[in-house]
Amino acid sequence: MSDLLERLRGRGWRLTAQRRVVAEVLDGDHVHYTADEVHAKATELLPEISRATVYNTLGELVSLGEVLEVSTDGRAKRYDPNAHHAHQHLVCSQCGTIRDVHPAGDLLADLPTEERFGFQVAAVEVTYRGICPNCSAG
Repeated sequence: MSDLLERLRGRGWRLTAQRRVVAEVLDGDHVHYTADEVHAKATELLPEISRATVYNTLGELVSLGEVLEVSTDGRAKRYDPNAHHAHQHLVCSQCGTIRDVHPAGDLLADLPTEERFGFQVAAVEVTYRGICPNCSAG
């Protein structure tokens, strides 16, 4: 059983067959699928699942704070089930592949006081960009 399924069960979220399949598709390391990719993978497990059900389920998971919505460079939104573990993203500038990364140190502390402009900073989002091995090989 995935971490996401365990969290949803713990919340008492009603796990219909469709919701379960969407959660199963989102299980794994470095998962950042678009809604269309989630739908394509879900139909392999449950052929009758509709696109609307997938979109609605993803929206509910984001609203619950169980899945993060990730947008990079105007590309399609992607869905990240790693919502409860602090991490940043490494994005390929060519193909859009996304990987979760865990930089060392305290990113919040790395912002000098004079660069905070009086803000009380509560969170940090960093996106590292580069070219993935597949794109650099071609």
